Amino acid sequence: MHAPRPRVTPRSWPRLRRTARLRLTLLSGALFLLAGAALLTITYLVFARQSEHAGSSGGPAPSGGGPARSGGGPGPSGGGPGPAGGGSGAVHIGTPGPHQNGGPALKAAAAAQSAADRHDLLIISGIALIVVAVLAVLLGWFFTGRMLRPVRTITATARRISASNLDQRLALDDADEEFKQLGDTLDDLLARLQAAFDAQQHFVANASHELRTPLTAERTLLQVALDDPDTTNEEWRSTAKELLAANDEQEQLIEALLALASSEAGPDHHEPIDLSVLADTVLLDHRPDAEHGEIEITAAIEPAPTTGHPALIERLIANLIDNAIRYNTPGGHVHVQTTTTADGHAQLVVTNTGAEVPATEIERLFEPFQRLKTTRTNGQRGYGLGLSIVRAIAIAHDATITTQAQPDGGLAIEVSFPRSEKPRERLGAQMPAPA
Repeated sequence: MHAPRPRVTPRSWPRLRRTARLRLTLLSGALFLLAGAALLTITYLVFARQSEHAGSSGGPAPSGGGPARSGGGPGPSGGGPGPAGGGSGAVHIGTPGPHQNGGPALKAAAAAQSAADRHDLLIISGIALIVVAVLAVLLGWFFTGRMLRPVRTITATARRISASNLDQRLALDDADEEFKQLGDTLDDLLARLQAAFDAQQHFVANASHELRTPLTAERTLLQVALDDPDTTNEEWRSTAKELLAANDEQEQLIEALLALASSEAGPDHHEPIDLSVLADTVLLDHRPDAEHGEIEITAAIEPAPTTGHPALIERLIANLIDNAIRYNTPGGHVHVQTTTTADGHAQLVVTNTGAEVPATEIERLFEPFQRLKTTRTNGQRGYGLGLSIVRAIAIAHDATITTQAQPDGGLAIEVSFPRSEKPRERLGAQMPAPA
C-alpha cells in the first residue's frame, strides 16, 4: 500500500488591512487620477481641434501659371510681327504650377502629421499621468500617516490606561485643531473617570466599614449571650432588642445608600414643580423632631417654580432640614426660605445654628460618610450620607450649592435651581400668586 500523500493547502496571500490611512491614500490617488484624466481629455480635444483647423485653412499661396504670350512684339529688324516680319504671333499655354496637381497630397500629409502628433501627445500625457499618479499615491501615504499620527497616539495611550493609571493624559499640544479638541475632550473624560473611580473606591471602603460595624456589634452580643450558660430569658430578650435596634440601623444605612445611588444616576423624567409646596410638606413632617430637640423653625416660603423630579427634590429638602435639626444645639434655630431670584432661578436656603464649622471642613461634609464631630440634639447616630445625597440630587438637576459657615456657629446652605421652562400656570392650581 502506498502511504497517503500529504495534503497541500494552497498558499494564501496576506490580507491587506483596510486601515484609515490606506483608504485615505487610495481615495486621494483616485481623485488625482480622475482630475488628471479629465485635464488630459480636455487638452487632447483642444489640440485636435486646433490641428484640424490649421490643416483645412493653411497651405502655400498659388504662383503665376496663366497663359503666356510670346513673339508678339516687333522683331529686332523693326519689321512686322513674327520672325518672318509679318503675320500674327502664336499663343503658348503655360505649364501648370505645383499647387494644381499637388494640393490633395499636401492635405493628406498634413492630416497624417496631425494624427501622429495627437497620438504622441496622448501616449506622452498618459505616461506622465501614470508617473505623477504613483508619486501622488506615495506622497499621499506619507502625509496621511503624518496627519493620522495623533490618532495613533490616542490609541496607544488609551490601551495603556487602566484602573491603576488613570492619571495619564494624551496632551496633544502639537496636533491640529480638530485632533487637539478631540484630545482635550478625552483628557477631560479621563479626569472625570479618575475622579469617579477615586470616589467609588472611597465610597466602597467607607460603606464596607459602616456595614461591618453593626455586624460586628451583633456578633458580639450573640457571642456574649451564648458564652454565658446562666443567661436568663430576660437577658435574651434584652439581647434581641439590641439586635433589632442594630438591624434598624442597617436598614436605614442601606436605604441611604440606595438613595445616594439613585440620586447619582439622575432623574428619569422632569416635570414642573414648586419648591414652596415641597418645602411646606417637608416642614410639616419635621416639626415634631424639631420640637423634641427644642429647635425653633421659621420659614419664609414664596413661590419658586422650577422643573425636576419631585421625589428627589423633596428628598433634597428633607435632608437639608433634617441635617439642620440634627446638627444643632438645644434651643437653637432653623430657618427655611424659598424664593425666585431676579433672573428667574428657584432658590432654597436652609440656615441653622449649632457648633462652629471650620471653613476647611465644609467641602468634606458633602463627601459620603463624613460627619462633624459634634453632639446631636436627638442623640441618634448618623451615617454622613445626608449632604452627599443633597449634592448628588443637585448635580442631577444642574443646580448649584453654596455653603457658608455662620459666625456664631451653624451653616447656611443655598441651592439654586435652573429657571423653569414651563409657564407658571402649568405648575398646578396650588401655587400661590407671585408676591
